[in-house]
Amino acid sequence: MRKTLTTLHHMVRDGEKIVALTCYDASFAKLLEEAGVDILLVGDSLGMVLQGRESTLPVTLEQMVYHVECVARGSTQAFIVADMPFGSYQDNPQQAFRNASQLLRAGAHMVKLEGGQAMLETTHFLVERGVPVFGHLGLTPQSVHQLGGYRVQGKAEADAQQLQQDAVDLCAAGASLMLLECIPAALAHAVTKAISAPTIGIGAGPDCSGQVLVLYDLLGIYAGKAPKFAKNFMQGATSIQQAVEHYVADVKGQRFPGPEHSF
Repeated sequence: MRKTLTTLHHMVRDGEKIVALTCYDASFAKLLEEAGVDILLVGDSLGMVLQGRESTLPVTLEQMVYHVECVARGSTQAFIVADMPFGSYQDNPQQAFRNASQLLRAGAHMVKLEGGQAMLETTHFLVERGVPVFGHLGLTPQSVHQLGGYRVQGKAEADAQQLQQDAVDLCAAGASLMLLECIPAALAHAVTKAISAPTIGIGAGPDCSGQVLVLYDLLGIYAGKAPKFAKNFMQGATSIQQAVEHYVADVKGQRFPGPEHSF
């Protein structure tokens, strides 16, 4: 049975952690959901892990549509989220709707947008027209040049307050999930308590409603140095499926992430 937004919200209500992984093709879509993954995130991270790019910025809408179609063909159970790539939603809400509709037609159930206050109008516009929105705060990779690199966000008190306000405002605009990336664990805990939308963390400590990793990080395939928040679940596993099952069990059992994976 296909998971839905209602399913995910009920999981949080019942105290069960949500498990997400990035996914880019049909074969892994089938394997990941058989291992118990709840959300398949078709991430623009494919620009780095599949295409060998230095950032997510070169990924196009056409490429995202292609990979969503691939994932959707291999999936029958998981909730599918698609990243909206750089330049596909920042101009105006009408542009965002046109492009989001392509991702939904390709098989996504929700789109993810990076940014806080600048995305409030767009979030409201999409949700009012039937497009579920996944907010994304903290380290927003599409703004890597503006942020000065891949660095922890929300460490200063003013920045932390702004991030929490952004989360509250995005939820008020209609966002029904929130990704928190590379922020202090204490801030992620506060945001999770402050909003009604489930939070999905990556490098945001153990207190989020769920966790996500880049699939390749879970498998120990790193283009360079492994991120602090990642764990190689292939160590001690006899197969990729078992590695993913260990990840699912550790998130559900609240054993991952540990202090060593948090900021």
